[in-house]
Amino acid sequence: MAPTGKTKKRVSDRETKKNGGEKKVKEEAIRFIETFHLLPRLVVFDLDYTLWPFYCECRAKGEPCLYPEAKGILCALKEKGIDMAIASRSAAPDFANAFLEKLGIKALFVTKEIGHSSTHKRDHFQRIHSSTGIPFNSMLFFDDDTKNTQAVSDMGVTSILVSNGLDLDALSRGLTDFSAKIVYTV
Repeated sequence: MAPTGKTKKRVSDRETKKNGGEKKVKEEAIRFIETFHLLPRLVVFDLDYTLWPFYCECRAKGEPCLYPEAKGILCALKEKGIDMAIASRSAAPDFANAFLEKLGIKALFVTKEIGHSSTHKRDHFQRIHSSTGIPFNSMLFFDDDTKNTQAVSDMGVTSILVSNGLDLDALSRGLTDFSAKIVYTV
């Protein structure tokens, strides 16, 4: 059963930045996840302005950072056994991969489709499907671009538009939309 009403952000961005904030976000994300009976088999993330607040090619010389609640959410999904993937049309795939490594999250993803900025997100999802065997209707996708979320929604993927990066509200919307889309057959 999905949580009722709009989920309020209980962990502030300031608290998330403090020591232990990531752990609190992870614990809250786990509580969200545990309220759903049906979960996606694969959660797919865009990178730029979805997991981190910049275009990686513009921050090539700087230190990478994630949105405040992103790492806690990623760790919660991993702990609950939900596979994750990356689908990013980054113009700087080498920087994106280096940032994932520096942030200590690269190993969390079962597959990564980074680059190919001239291709469509649909192409990334075709390759993700080919490499994982997971059906599109068993995937949940987070992105900051309306065109991308619409394109993969048309394939059957539950897609969530994020306006301020991945956070607990986006996770709750995603899990709620995913579970509402499931059709029971006898």
